[in-house]
Amino acid sequence: MPHIIEITDFSAPELDVYGRLSEPQLLHFNEPKGGLFIAESPKVILRALDKGCRPLSLLAEPKQLSGEGSQILGRCGHIPVYTAQPEILINLTGFYLTRGMLCAMERPHLPSVKELCTHARRVAVLENVMNPTNVGAIIRSAAALGMDGVLIGQGSSDPLYRRAIRVSMGTVFQIPWTYLGDETLSDFGFKTAAMALRDQSVSIEDPALVSEKKLAVFLGSEGDGLADSTIAACDYTVKIPMFHGVDSLNVAAASAVVFWQLRSRT
Repeated sequence: MPHIIEITDFSAPELDVYGRLSEPQLLHFNEPKGGLFIAESPKVILRALDKGCRPLSLLAEPKQLSGEGSQILGRCGHIPVYTAQPEILINLTGFYLTRGMLCAMERPHLPSVKELCTHARRVAVLENVMNPTNVGAIIRSAAALGMDGVLIGQGSSDPLYRRAIRVSMGTVFQIPWTYLGDETLSDFGFKTAAMALRDQSVSIEDPALVSEKKLAVFLGSEGDGLADSTIAACDYTVKIPMFHGVDSLNVAAASAVVFWQLRSRT
């Protein structure tokens, strides 16, 4: 049975993770261990539990103890469950709880790049995608539209930042992802496609792209796009055809179009 604790002291240090620690502080919490993240809403928490993430505590509105979140309590053992009325909780979190429940969890073990890429046919690679909202939206599209994994490159936001998890609707726990270091994707059999507006860019409708057995799609920052060196190193430079004088899409919107068009057909 969970250990229900009614909040009476907002300065209690065990509540810091929910309202007083920044995302970088959560990432480095209890180093050299793997850090923490916050999952919001029962649906997202359940997906994290299904992934094998270990819960440390819960923060919930009282109605969740017998409502939508009750099955979560049954899966979390004897961890502390902090509770108070919504008008009190807002003083701690700074905003109303997303669907009434937050969970502090240990970060999951990530696969190596080799493990992710060995059997994958389509992967997305994010370079300097700094906005957590965009990272979450891209991962959600990758999971929904046929990608086999996501590689987080230099300068990109952490997929386990609270906002990224929320925007992804928990799909960060449903599709494999990991951090890309100095690995060369050609070593794992991938051809590479840089999404960029260049004179030599080919359309995403080019049949050569879909016919590639293994393809890695590189997506760049919201403002400057991919680095010139990244584009030069890729096998293809690819663009989405535009109409009505529009020159580009937001990186998250573009990812959905690209993932669907370039998904593996076999």
